[in-house]
Amino acid sequence: APMMQIHTVAAGVGAICRFDGMRFRVGPESAWANPGPACYRNGGPLTVTNCNLFLRRIDPAQFPAVFGPNADQPLHAEASRARLQEVADELGEAKELTEIADGFLDIAVENMAAAIRKISIARGHDVTRYTLACFGGAGGQHACRVADALGMERILVHPLAGVLSAYGIGIADVKAIRDASVLKPLGQDFSAALAELEKRARDALIEQGIHHARIELNRRARLRTVGSDTTLEIAVADADEMRDAFADLHRRRFGYADEGTKVIIDALVVEALARAETNLVPSAPSEHETLE
Repeated sequence: APMMQIHTVAAGVGAICRFDGMRFRVGPESAWANPGPACYRNGGPLTVTNCNLFLRRIDPAQFPAVFGPNADQPLHAEASRARLQEVADELGEAKELTEIADGFLDIAVENMAAAIRKISIARGHDVTRYTLACFGGAGGQHACRVADALGMERILVHPLAGVLSAYGIGIADVKAIRDASVLKPLGQDFSAALAELEKRARDALIEQGIHHARIELNRRARLRTVGSDTTLEIAVADADEMRDAFADLHRRRFGYADEGTKVIIDALVVEALARAETNLVPSAPSEHETLE
């Protein structure tokens, strides 16, 4: 199956900060959006967000009044102080709240930097030659410290970095993929199975309110040779075209193709696609909005 290699780390702004009796820990548990960090006024735990708020790295005045049980209150800075004080009381020693908050952020930053090292330095890449891409609503709160930890000198912050996920969803095509096992020799009729998959894939998009006229169908087959468990996916066509396409792809993938070997249709795949209608390309900022 097509896939991307992605490495993630649970050290975001919702990561819970705690003292486990021996050391500070940040994540991997998260407060999520509900109850969220303590400053959301829903009784949440101490998180990275609370530490940033206490250290004045977040300005409550820049946030709308959408917090609390009725979603009509501003961020609660005092709740952050109260949660940090609980940690200070657990420590049982004179430690400033600022020092505690900074300590949690240091751990979060190191966790993020370690994740980047794993996919760069550990694979032989000189990370200092690259630009750190910063995105997410809170990416800007940590980008500089993460870059410093890695020795990186350039950071890219896109104008839409704070709404990356929402923007991506808005411009993304809608897809539904349905597949089914066939296990028939190439050349035998599989039109009934293909028609059933087409209906299932199309119905999945129609259920989401997409008009049938907008739906495109892509039909593919996973083929393999007899005695092999490795399949190659090609477009559905007549038997001779599929056999030739399979042999060509097999030759490019593995360096050879046995023209006399029997080919099996292992599975059929139908992808229903509705391309995004809305043009969400952002307008250029006005002269007064342009950042120097």
